[in-house]
Amino acid sequence: MINEDEINGLRDHLEKAQNPLFYFDNDQDGLCGYLLLRRFYKKGNGVPIKTSPLDKDYFRKVDEFNPDYIFILDQPRVSDDFFSLAKERNIHVVWIDHHENDKEKIPPEVYYYNPLFSDGGAEPVTRICYEITRDKSDLWILVAGCLADRFFPFEYSAFLKEYPDLGMKSKDPFEIFYFSEIGKISRMMGAGLKDRTTMVVKMIKFLVNAKTPYEVLEERPDNLSFHRRFSTIDNKMQKLYDKARNGTKSGRLLFFRYSGEISMSADLSNKLSFFFPKKFIVVAFLKGARVNLSIRGKDARDIVEKAIKDIPLATYGGHKDAVGAQMDKDQLDLFEKNLLFIMKQKD
Repeated sequence: MINEDEINGLRDHLEKAQNPLFYFDNDQDGLCGYLLLRRFYKKGNGVPIKTSPLDKDYFRKVDEFNPDYIFILDQPRVSDDFFSLAKERNIHVVWIDHHENDKEKIPPEVYYYNPLFSDGGAEPVTRICYEITRDKSDLWILVAGCLADRFFPFEYSAFLKEYPDLGMKSKDPFEIFYFSEIGKISRMMGAGLKDRTTMVVKMIKFLVNAKTPYEVLEERPDNLSFHRRFSTIDNKMQKLYDKARNGTKSGRLLFFRYSGEISMSADLSNKLSFFFPKKFIVVAFLKGARVNLSIRGKDARDIVEKAIKDIPLATYGGHKDAVGAQMDKDQLDLFEKNLLFIMKQKD
């Protein structure tokens, strides 16, 4: 966790900001981090980031909202162009992250907070944002965001006392994520972020104003589209999971390719890694000339680094055991071949 001085520094920035603009990663950790800050400070607008890096194309939101502060949450990469435009407008930039990053490449005027550079931890951004607000009425948002990032917050026991019917007695974040009601809320959030922009905005507005987690679970007129989206995405996820599971071959590598209109690679790779913990999971979403991959497994980052070293234009990033990658579609077979070779060497 970042230290108390850094937490106080973040509080100072949030209190000074008159009209903050929050850019957050398009997943539950990014969303829940934003919700915690928006609900507590009651100001600002939020923009989910669906591509990486956060680049100048997203800067049009600055023209729309005219912020005095930009807060970047859970975004692993930000382009130099984005920072340059913010500097030209004299807008303060605060970046809260927990990914591996080269601190030397971050402009000195950017306020950068990352537990990896504080105590070596990698707590989700949701956990950092909760440390800023410490609002116990939002415990359920803290837990929902952390579970999706496979992180078990120590406040879970307090949450369980408050909402015993929504959790379960387990310390495995993914077990809680897949088999409890608070896990369902987290999965609903993830599904809602995969909707079209107008519906995502509607969902976020609902979550900003929700008083309790029971309002999320109860199907009502103001969240009906949210529930319907979850049902649609959950059914598609189950079908993809069944295909990937049934196509599993012997050996450590589970390499699954799929296509469609909606990318669910991160969700699918997480689920496969939970139910097949001994496998090295690769999920490839095929759409266009470039392929997006979600990879889970022990030492995934190091293994992927070796597997793509001879693949031109391939990129990757993420955590030690959870990585995202991108490459040209015609290089996918070579990537799989490289992984199989590395797996064989390790066995």
